[in-house]
Amino acid sequence: MARILSERDTMILKKAAPECTGLACAGSGGPYRSILPPLANHYAADSADFRERLERLDDDDLRYLTGLILDGSESLGCVPPGYIEVFLTFIADRLGRDAALSILQHYESEDGCVP
Repeated sequence: MARILSERDTMILKKAAPECTGLACAGSGGPYRSILPPLANHYAADSADFRERLERLDDDDLRYLTGLILDGSESLGCVPPGYIEVFLTFIADRLGRDAALSILQHYESEDGCVP
């Protein structure tokens, strides 16, 4: 489900990617509709950098992001598989294995890319 990023969404994206100055996808020209796809595809240099950027988020940010994923508001469809693995491991470490498994199940049932 595509959404317009809220003030909190924007704050989380800019916390993870301080160099983010605009909220438009360089590829499509459209506005970002999720947090993780632009973080993975436009700001992180590689999967290690992606993890370092996730480490900037506190547990409250991660719980919020997890909630968005599980309710279908946050798309994971455009996030490269290697980055999904990093994200799932990170969530398991910070929020627990059950949270990571719930996200994995949602990811496996999701289709399409919403930047």
